[in-house]
Amino acid sequence: MESAISSFINSQTNLTYCTCIGDVPHCANCFFAWNEELNALIFKSDNTTRHIQEALKNNHVAGTILPDKLEKGKIKGIQFSGTFLIPTAENLNIAKESYYNKYPFARVIPGEIWAILLEEIKMTDNTLGFGKKLLWERKKEKL
Repeated sequence: MESAISSFINSQTNLTYCTCIGDVPHCANCFFAWNEELNALIFKSDNTTRHIQEALKNNHVAGTILPDKLEKGKIKGIQFSGTFLIPTAENLNIAKESYYNKYPFARVIPGEIWAILLEEIKMTDNTLGFGKKLLWERKKEKL
């Protein structure tokens, strides 16, 4: 992954992701932490929310990450698709560490830690030239 993409993701705090059951999409906003080791967006949410319940039924999700403050003419942002995951026992501690290092206050807020494993990213970065796009796709393993 290009360092410009990883750097941008790491510097942001909020993502929007969309789930879809049947033909009815649903979006949610979440504070997140980026874990480059896992190539995953880590967030915390209650397992009774609609977006978690739907992601548990259909783990294909898509979303966006925009800067906390938008500057016209210097638009930056990411569109992504990924796979919603319940962190495994092996990765849960890594995920928790990523999230709680960024948001220590969240330890006292109820909820579970979840992850979105990134599959594809399209980053728009007008600071590199109008309409400049950076693309990334997870390498598919050959069988």
